[in-house]
Amino acid sequence: MAKTEPFEKHVTEYEDWFTKHRFAYESELEAVRRHLPQSKNGIEIGVGSGRFAVPLGIRLGLEPSTQMSRIAQRRGMQVVGGVAEAVPFGNSTFDFALMVTTICFVDDPEASCKEVHRILKPDGCLIIGFVDRNSAIGRLYEQHKDNNVFYRVATFYSVAEVASLLHGAGFKEFRFSQTVFENPPDIDRIEPVKPGYGEGSFVVVRAMK
Repeated sequence: MAKTEPFEKHVTEYEDWFTKHRFAYESELEAVRRHLPQSKNGIEIGVGSGRFAVPLGIRLGLEPSTQMSRIAQRRGMQVVGGVAEAVPFGNSTFDFALMVTTICFVDDPEASCKEVHRILKPDGCLIIGFVDRNSAIGRLYEQHKDNNVFYRVATFYSVAEVASLLHGAGFKEFRFSQTVFENPPDIDRIEPVKPGYGEGSFVVVRAMK
């Protein structure tokens, strides 16, 4: 069962995060943007309220939460109901797929990665943005996850674990970047995006089919 309950019940708290942590959010946006291909034929899996898809020019999203879907639709998104483990699209449909802080909320990450691989065209790519469990913020979130309505149902992953999931699903040619080097409430400007991982708490990986 998809972990949608927090996203149905705590919409205001979810939306407030992006306002209160504006520069962390914009840093994450920039990190993701650098990995997106030129093609417009893409989909965001776990689109939420459209906070990433809309500014990145992605018009189609998959989302299990009704409340999140409604907000994304108001922002101009086309949203299809469903979960990452059973994407309701045919084989080789998209040039790229995006998942931002989605991998930690899916029930079966292996099946999810395989499903995304299935719906991508040959030479398509998957871009995943996530909080590295081994980073400073990842460790902080793990320590206090029971106190957060969203994180208490999340499973955080290390970079090595995400790479293993992608490799197992058939992806190759990984490229990493990182940002968010301070605690989000302390960030007062857009942070740099650096190649690789191991410093920043928000990591983006682009993997090719």
